[in-house]
Amino acid sequence: MAQESPTAAEENRSAAKATGKIGIAVMLSRVLGLIRDVFMLHLYGTSILAECFNLAFRIPNLLRDLFAEGALSQAFVTVFSKKIKENGDESAWLLANRVLSLFVVAMSLVTILGIVITPWIVDLMLISANKAYGPEQRELIIHLTRVMFPFILIISLSALVMGMLNAKNIFGIPALASCFFNLGCILAGGLSGYLIDPSWGVKSLLGISIGVLVGGAGQLFVQLPALHKAGFRFHWDPRWKDRGVKKILQLMGPAMVAASAVQVNVMVNSMFATSTETGSVTALSYAFRLMQLPIGMFGVAVATITLPALSRAAVGQIGKDFSRLLSRGMNMVAILLLPCCVGLSMLAIPLVSVIFQKSPDAESTRMIAGALKCYAYGLLFYSWIKIVQPAFYAIDKRWIPMMVSFIATGLNFLLNWFFVARLGWGYRSLAVTTSVLAVVNFGLLYAFLRKMTGGLDTKSVLNTLWRCLIAAFVMGELCWLANTYLLGNLASHGLIMRWVMVLAVVGGVAMAYFYLCHVLGVREARDCLGMILRKVPGLKRFAPKAGK
Repeated sequence: MAQESPTAAEENRSAAKATGKIGIAVMLSRVLGLIRDVFMLHLYGTSILAECFNLAFRIPNLLRDLFAEGALSQAFVTVFSKKIKENGDESAWLLANRVLSLFVVAMSLVTILGIVITPWIVDLMLISANKAYGPEQRELIIHLTRVMFPFILIISLSALVMGMLNAKNIFGIPALASCFFNLGCILAGGLSGYLIDPSWGVKSLLGISIGVLVGGAGQLFVQLPALHKAGFRFHWDPRWKDRGVKKILQLMGPAMVAASAVQVNVMVNSMFATSTETGSVTALSYAFRLMQLPIGMFGVAVATITLPALSRAAVGQIGKDFSRLLSRGMNMVAILLLPCCVGLSMLAIPLVSVIFQKSPDAESTRMIAGALKCYAYGLLFYSWIKIVQPAFYAIDKRWIPMMVSFIATGLNFLLNWFFVARLGWGYRSLAVTTSVLAVVNFGLLYAFLRKMTGGLDTKSVLNTLWRCLIAAFVMGELCWLANTYLLGNLASHGLIMRWVMVLAVVGGVAMAYFYLCHVLGVREARDCLGMILRKVPGLKRFAPKAGK
């Protein structure tokens, strides 16, 4: 392969280092999220109480992805980054104050409206539910949803703060912020639930819902000191006719629809899941959480770094820097997510059994692992969407992702109806549909982006991908051997030994994958492998030298 220029090599190392920092922070958050799920699973299992809470939280969580950490974050970072480059920090801070003031009002109104119309939303979700959802369950879901609805206001402000920090190249604190959300849910939710109902019955779910609000507030307030240090000073500014504010709102509309595709599809999946076996909603939710772990660690981490750079590269005209940044982001995601796809699909039962501390034969583990395998098939494409979709906003082609999302959402409903209502297939088909749609969504977005930008560096992406696929195939064979000869009798061991065995297998196959990528000449894998080895005592001397 051709040797990289020093500048490109340095950029790869810098991107790998920044991705590593964000990935570690997000990993900690996702681990805490898993601890929260384990906590909930041990309290409520996959019972109807767990189903009710997951359905209730699905509504404000959907709005979070639509307004806050989806459309709002992407639109704001795009405009804010360009404002810094073109007009400097002072002008950017003025824009931030106007946007913050606007969204305090707007999200407050959304919260009030949501609380009022909650019964109609819940009725829509339960339109095809089985007999397990009676009037009492309906009222419980409505009550819990109303309690958690202010979460959307809190998390919208948190997303704006996160966007400002990311645009200033401050990534660590924003990435760590969601840890405080999970801690709030675990500590405040657990304490409130116990005080309200020590037997952990129906009333305890109110305490868990209160913990969601406390966690959201923690995610917001922990970022404020870093924002203050960066130079921001908040003051109320209702001049919402500002051109920058209008630009953000113009981007938000299509971005909200585009970013909604996956979450709306998850909501639709929940609706269809209520007509299958009891526990399906909870199993899909926990499996989706496990899938989000690598996406958050790597996909979101790379996208967080890439979006501000793409926005700055698109100022004036789209040049070679734009294509190079996009292909580098896709390469990093492919290298990091392919082993996750293989691991989650091949080692689903051992992973779920140790994470949720259930035996491999337990019903809850069987259901979660089954959904996880099906979600894993689309993991790489789901993560690539995180890179490609925001690129349209950087080049002001915001309508394309919206059109693609319409196609994906319609196809999702059609496939779910056909698989579940017509063929009578179970909840796993809902996860398969999600993976299929990720492939379709990415394929359409990438094709449109190539046309809009006059061509992308597809050759570079494919050059990296085929090498990674060879390494991933070998890794899959190693996973099969581990399942056959090491993890087949996992239930006969104690919990600590089960953890040791599973972690040893995961670590071993992951190192084999990265080493093979390095041998096959994948440049970004060399940087990732070197970054890992230099952090492990005694292994620094084995790390490949930068740029070699």
